Amino acid sequence: MTDSQPDVVVIGAGPAGLTAGLNLVRARRRVLMVDTNRPRHAPTLHSHGTLGLDGIPPLELRRLGREQFLAYDGAEHLTGRVTSVGARLEVSIEGLRGAADRTVRPRAVLVATGLSEQLPAVADLRAYYGTALHSCIECDAFEKTGKSVALIGSSDDLAERAREIAHWSPDLVVFTNGAEVVSADEEARLAARGITVEREPVVAIEGERATMTGVRLASGRVVAREAGFVVPTWVPQVGFLAGTDASRDASDRLIVDAGFRTSARGVYAAGDVISREPMQIAVAAGEGAVVARTIHRDLLDD
Repeated sequence: MTDSQPDVVVIGAGPAGLTAGLNLVRARRRVLMVDTNRPRHAPTLHSHGTLGLDGIPPLELRRLGREQFLAYDGAEHLTGRVTSVGARLEVSIEGLRGAADRTVRPRAVLVATGLSEQLPAVADLRAYYGTALHSCIECDAFEKTGKSVALIGSSDDLAERAREIAHWSPDLVVFTNGAEVVSADEEARLAARGITVEREPVVAIEGERATMTGVRLASGRVVAREAGFVVPTWVPQVGFLAGTDASRDASDRLIVDAGFRTSARGVYAAGDVISREPMQIAVAAGEGAVVARTIHRDLLDD
């Protein structure tokens, strides 16, 4: 395949990209998959909610996906970073870990780069992120059933997230980290459910021998907690599309139609890089299957 141009370049080898790539090579399309191999879920030990794969480590899921994709003729995986996609679908790739730089001109490009996350500036938070602390309620709330739980964030939907988490663990404290994002009315409604709101800035996560024990506030007070959820700032990985007219929403995520086509001709998107909830593996994989069918059919008419 390296001697000819791919039909499709898939940017990102997460659940959406791998599922799309697998379906496209099974449709006898030549597919080049480009990925930095630095997934945001790397700290997570187990992923949940995917039929037949519940509890699988995310990195193992990626390994299996690459292996199954590469078992087909027409499949190629490159460890690299896409630096630009031109208006005529010229894709420039910076090779990583010894891979050579490449420039290819596919007939279609699928963006499945997902998001990077910026966590709150709280000491030792990353030491517990992926074990005691998570960001996906649908993915990880079950494992926190009955525990004393923290919700740390500054998003406008913090009270709604708290209401959802309390279904699994009513022993919940909401930490706004100094942001005015929970109104007095919302706080009163949460209090009626036994949920406390702490408005002081959070300075550190406390723990003993890799076990989370509490949340330390700016005043020095420590609120005992065993586990929790963090609301990161999500950053779409789409800077390389600056040379196209692909439309984005207010959060910079790509806007797509029902077939996962962007507004840029020949450019498609699926997974967390598009605007939707929830951000689960099963949802992203399903989008990968749908967009693969769209691309294959569009190429029949190209």
